[in-house]
Amino acid sequence: MGNRSENVNSKWWQTAVIYQVYPRSFQDSDGDGIGDLRGIINRLDYLEQLGITAIWLSPVYKSPNDDNGYDISDYRDIMDEFGTMADMDELIEQAKRRSIRIIMDLVVNHTSDEHPWFIEARKGKDNPYRDYYVWRDPVDGDVPNGLRSTFSGPAWELDEVSGQYFLHLFSRRQPDLNWENEKVRQEVWDLMNFWLDKGVGGFRMDVIDLVGKIPDREITGNGPKLHEYLQEMHRETFGKHDVLTVGETWGATPEIAKLYSDPARKELSMVFQFEHVGLDQQEGKDKWDLKPLSVGELKSVLTKWQTELGREGWNSLFWNNHDLPRIVSRWGDDQTFRKESAKMFAILLHLMKGTPYIYQGEEIGMTNYPVTDISEVQDIESINMYRERLEAGYSKEDILASINAKGRDNARTPMQWDDTPGGGFTTGEPWLHVNPNYAEINVKDNLADPDSVFHCYRKLIALRQSHPIVVWGEFELVKDVPEQVFMYLRRYEGETWLVAANFGGEAVTVALPELGASDEIIIANYDRQSANFAELALRPYEAFAVKLG
Repeated sequence: MGNRSENVNSKWWQTAVIYQVYPRSFQDSDGDGIGDLRGIINRLDYLEQLGITAIWLSPVYKSPNDDNGYDISDYRDIMDEFGTMADMDELIEQAKRRSIRIIMDLVVNHTSDEHPWFIEARKGKDNPYRDYYVWRDPVDGDVPNGLRSTFSGPAWELDEVSGQYFLHLFSRRQPDLNWENEKVRQEVWDLMNFWLDKGVGGFRMDVIDLVGKIPDREITGNGPKLHEYLQEMHRETFGKHDVLTVGETWGATPEIAKLYSDPARKELSMVFQFEHVGLDQQEGKDKWDLKPLSVGELKSVLTKWQTELGREGWNSLFWNNHDLPRIVSRWGDDQTFRKESAKMFAILLHLMKGTPYIYQGEEIGMTNYPVTDISEVQDIESINMYRERLEAGYSKEDILASINAKGRDNARTPMQWDDTPGGGFTTGEPWLHVNPNYAEINVKDNLADPDSVFHCYRKLIALRQSHPIVVWGEFELVKDVPEQVFMYLRRYEGETWLVAANFGGEAVTVALPELGASDEIIIANYDRQSANFAELALRPYEAFAVKLG
């Protein structure tokens, strides 16, 4: 196994594999068409079989659901549709019995407008809770400044009663908290400690890079006090616990990521950076303005994040989450080569350095579900964009093409467990349409087929847990290959692995005689017994890892 002396300070989350559950769409236990906590409990054996270390649970707190739970009205209670706090306590306990930790989704940039703090704040300028949120007077009878909401339109909403505007960087029903107020920060530390005392395994921190905002200067991400706040958070909450903390940081560069995740700075375990996620959108435009992916650019971005953090930071690895389209539909082939391309993405990512995240359904190769009319769409972001672009003169066809490519509902269609009606997700009417391909793509079939996407993921998780080279090895991109070929080396204590992936639907040949040949295949998505790098033929979406002599 090699000498691990250099990693004596290693943390459990460095060898972990995290599985994201979007509770509304995972498993319904009571037939109301909405996934719930008991449903998750009922599926823990499946997740144990997959081999994951922790579950990142999208928000389950009390919420009016303006933004699917990311608008919280009570941090110490559970959404009625999901169950009770007793169910939550049982989930934590049942997961722990299977050596699975529960990572809570921490949403503290904003609350719901139905949170008691905001209900109080709205009562008047002299209310003690007024300063929990960001209020400004009108400027020339209009909004205070040009800040925009992520969900379209101005980030300011007029409160008719007081004549002041409040800030909302997301929906108008998600007012932003004022982190400059020490009382707000103390409230956040208290609610975090409430969950840490329950034994959760850490926090995924929603848009945490926005909490240092300075609205009057139109600074939202990476504000000057951001890291001061995170160090205070570490000191007052999770610094006393052995937990994972991952920040959602859309604007992070490797240098910024080191500020968050260098252990010496006592902030977070790691961040989610999204540089690779923006590679199929037009320069300077938003995510709806599409362009084809350049595999060369993808190689360069992922290599940068593999190499530049060095020992001062830790990487998170992901293709999918609840906000992103399914990777096999986005950059793979979800028709002819669905299984091959789903496994290709898995092999390419899971053998890199960092902590991998699997989004529910990714491990069985679930796909996007295209819609033909806006009436089929649930997601607030997509609906707002549709209205805004219609007014701006875009055609319905163009707008729907963007929604089908990038809309958040793609990730949120219910989990496909078997080929029964509703895909085994519910016996009732599902809250969001089930993808019609559930009869061909489901957990039951994946478990029965030793060559399935599921078993590829299971094997990759086992490799990470049994081979230190996957966790600690240095990364080097192999450069002299065709653009559609992504090939890299991992090196650790005298051992070298090579990972190769054909990122396209056409066969391709690679000539790298200096690498020699090997018949030590570690994992592959086609039947492959050996690899001769003098003339290596790669089939469509082929990927494999091999040990070099």
